[in-house]
Amino acid sequence: MRKLGKNKLFALLLAMMFLVGVMAGCGNQAEPEKTPDKVAEQVTPTPDNPKLKLATTTSTQDSGLLDVLKPEFEKDTGYNLEIIAVGTGAAINMGEKGDVDVLLVHSRKAEDEFVAAGYGVNRKDVMYNDFLIVGPENDPAGIKGEKDIVVAMKKIVDTKSTFVSRGDDSGTHKKEKSVWDKAGITPQGDWYKSVGKGMGDTFRMANEMKAYTLIDRATFLALKDKYQLVPVVEGDASLLNPYGVIAISKDKYPNTNLEGANAFIDWMVSEKGQKMIGEYGVDKYGQQLFVPDAK
Repeated sequence: MRKLGKNKLFALLLAMMFLVGVMAGCGNQAEPEKTPDKVAEQVTPTPDNPKLKLATTTSTQDSGLLDVLKPEFEKDTGYNLEIIAVGTGAAINMGEKGDVDVLLVHSRKAEDEFVAAGYGVNRKDVMYNDFLIVGPENDPAGIKGEKDIVVAMKKIVDTKSTFVSRGDDSGTHKKEKSVWDKAGITPQGDWYKSVGKGMGDTFRMANEMKAYTLIDRATFLALKDKYQLVPVVEGDASLLNPYGVIAISKDKYPNTNLEGANAFIDWMVSEKGQKMIGEYGVDKYGQQLFVPDAK
């Protein structure tokens, strides 16, 4: 065997040492650290009947509240909420016919009658705000700052100042009629305009006529920047505006989605639902549009 030169021998030794080191390293190399299995994202199971029909007032829609609540409710429960915004009277009528699964309305007397007649179950208080009278800045009836709603309405009649009524059997219209009854007045004449419209349209028409109208605070705050009418009468205890949620009875209508209706009710009165209701509008208007009051 031919002798290797010193340099070649040295290089061969280095190569052999390198190979030994690599092989030793491979044998002693720690196993890669095992990472825990990725936790699967929580997926809300789809209910057996995910379609849920809600009949509610135009005020909850016009205020924008349901636009905020709907996606969170659907995400948390898996239901697909179809919202039908009409007056309270029309919403209750839909419930009486079994055309919807759940109601969110604001006429306590009518709600109690609905439940007593066997159409509704599991009624719960959800929230409240109040009504106020808005009117033109020049205040032709001279009622600005009046705290007694009956006195204010009598002045509107005495001065024949234009008053626009929803005239649609809504919760707002029912409240207005109760105020006229309390004042002992049957409103009639050219000064009284019954328009048969939702709250947003009634507000717009009253603004165009430079007239007075009764409006819920949430809709007023949501739309006030579009119009010139200003608050003139507010704070009377009789103007409180409570909202209730009611499931349609399965005994009356076997095909109603009672499970979904109860899920909606439970979510609305839950800590999360109540918190969202209470916080809605505060950042934009500096005050609550609705006060949560689930018991």
